[in-house]
Amino acid sequence: MALFLFATGAGAFAPALTHSPVPRSTILAAEDASAEESTFVGAEAVSALTSDVKTHFTLEEVHKILPHRYPFALVDKVIEYEAGKRAVGVKQITFNEPQFGGHFPERPIMPGVMQVEALAQLAGIVCLQMEGAAPGSVFFFAAVDGVKWKRPVVPGDTMVMEVEVLKWTAKFGIAKASGKAYVDGKLCVDIKEMTFALAK
Repeated sequence: MALFLFATGAGAFAPALTHSPVPRSTILAAEDASAEESTFVGAEAVSALTSDVKTHFTLEEVHKILPHRYPFALVDKVIEYEAGKRAVGVKQITFNEPQFGGHFPERPIMPGVMQVEALAQLAGIVCLQMEGAAPGSVFFFAAVDGVKWKRPVVPGDTMVMEVEVLKWTAKFGIAKASGKAYVDGKLCVDIKEMTFALAK
């Protein structure tokens, strides 16, 4: 019986064995073409894309300015800063964040209000270093107007945020700022105006 199976198996492969072998030059040419078509660049090259982006405030320095802590610290670092005027900050989105357990279990999306909060915290980094805002002070949200969400923000995304202080009234502790955030160069949230009140 074993001999019969072996014979049957050999017969099944016989046609393939009768074909002339593929010339080595043809195989090498196919490999070269495949290599030329590949878009794989590797980790080092991808990492180098941000090599000229400098960190202005590290996470530790951000924590010295803002009172927010886990799970509500939403600015990982600041990469551009103009005192009293504007800043660019980064928020890395990771699935380990607690909100994704329920928003949503089968399709994790960063809640829009948390995107707004992240921009507000970045604005706070600028405002808390302006004249009239004592170290350790807290800005409360007073209003937000003209918010538009353009695309979902999901785990794995890098949200690059920019805020600009529109007005600061030190006497009353009132600040106004605008903000935008991008993922892969595409706008994900746009805020016309945020209003903050310095806690007295």
